[in-house]
Amino acid sequence: MRRMYTNHRLEPLELPGADLRLASAWLPPDDADALFSELHAAIPWECHRIRMFGREVDSPRLSCWIGDPDAVYTYSRTRFTPHPWPDALRPLRARLEEELGPAFNSVLANLYRDGRDRMGWHSDDEPELGPRPVIASISLGATRRFSLKPRAGGAALALDLAHGSLLVMAGDTQARWRHALSSTARPVGPRINLTFRRVLGAASG
Repeated sequence: MRRMYTNHRLEPLELPGADLRLASAWLPPDDADALFSELHAAIPWECHRIRMFGREVDSPRLSCWIGDPDAVYTYSRTRFTPHPWPDALRPLRARLEEELGPAFNSVLANLYRDGRDRMGWHSDDEPELGPRPVIASISLGATRRFSLKPRAGGAALALDLAHGSLLVMAGDTQARWRHALSSTARPVGPRINLTFRRVLGAASG
C-alpha cells in the first residue's frame, strides 16, 4: 500500500481518474479541538442498522445525518431524514461553500469511538448525490488511515487523515474509486468525520 505525503495547503493528489485534494491543517488546532468537543457532546449520535451480506447488522460506528429539511438520503436501503444543523456546523458549511463552490445542504457525521470502529469499502454513489458529487470530508480527533482502491482493480493507496484536515473528493472519484477506513489494533482515541454533500432535488437553505 503506497503512502501519500502532503503539506498544509489544499493540494491535488495524484490519483488516476480522480479529483482528490487534501489540506492537512485546514482548521487551526485550537478551532479543531473546540469543534470536536462541541460536536461530540451536541450531536445526537445513533447506531444505524445497515444491510451486509443479505442481513441487517449494527453499523460499526455511530452516525448522524444532518441537513436542510428536504435533504432526505437513502443508504443501505434505509431512508434518513436529516437532523437540524447544529450551530457549530453553520460557519463550517459557509466556509466550505465559499472556498469550494457547491452549496452543501447536508452532512453525514460519523463517530469512530476507538480503533475497532470502521467503515467498509464503498463509494458515495447514491443517486441522490448525482454522477459527479463533491464530497468535503473534515477529520477531527485521532488520526486514522483512509484507503482508496480503484473499482476496476489495482493497488490501494493510503492517507493518514489528521485532526483538522480537509479531504475533497470530486469529479469521477466516486465512479472510479472505492474508499474505506479500516479498524486498527493500535490504541487510538475517538475520531469525528464530517462529510459535507449536496443531495440533488433538495432546496438549499
